[in-house]
Amino acid sequence: MLGSWGQWRKRCARSDFMPRLRHHAVMIAGDLTAGEKILRSLSKDRLMTKSLEKSVGRALLVAARLHRSRMGERLNALGLFPGQEQALKALQPAPMTMGELATLLRVKPPTVSKTIGRLSLQGLVTREGGGRDGRLVQVALTETGQKTAAALDAVWNQVEDELLEKLDAKERKQLRKLLRKASKGLSKAGVDVDDPEADADEVDSDAA
Repeated sequence: MLGSWGQWRKRCARSDFMPRLRHHAVMIAGDLTAGEKILRSLSKDRLMTKSLEKSVGRALLVAARLHRSRMGERLNALGLFPGQEQALKALQPAPMTMGELATLLRVKPPTVSKTIGRLSLQGLVTREGGGRDGRLVQVALTETGQKTAAALDAVWNQVEDELLEKLDAKERKQLRKLLRKASKGLSKAGVDVDDPEADADEVDSDAA
């Protein structure tokens, strides 16, 4: 038996492990050439594992998935699906057109149309006007929609607290700043990332 993954990694760390592994690989394969192929394959797997462990992108992906999963659980309690909360919060201050909402949320118009359609069926938004041009439709929250949007603040804050529980105030500001820089790097070939809170964080971090 090879044992657990943790035990396997400890064995790999031993200085005499690779020579012993080479010997066993040759014995299993029956000749040196085939044994070396097995050994190279195992070595590549080790390098790939180390690369993934050090990958910033993978760490971000894992954190994003966990955050989305947790938000999904909380949103489900309000009868919402992930993504709907963004539309509700965007419409909370005042009604806007479908085009304005798509621009604000940085998604394509068909995506907004689908989201608003579902929210309308749930009785959370209303649509007025439009005519032949769907972009001129004014979307507004209903009374129920306003109450749901207000409840989202507590949900977001709860998940935010869980996400940042292990970080102090300075680390949180640094994380926001670094994530914004990373986002700008990915958006060089696309839409610029505009964040109205970025300047305020820059000032806060300089003063800290």
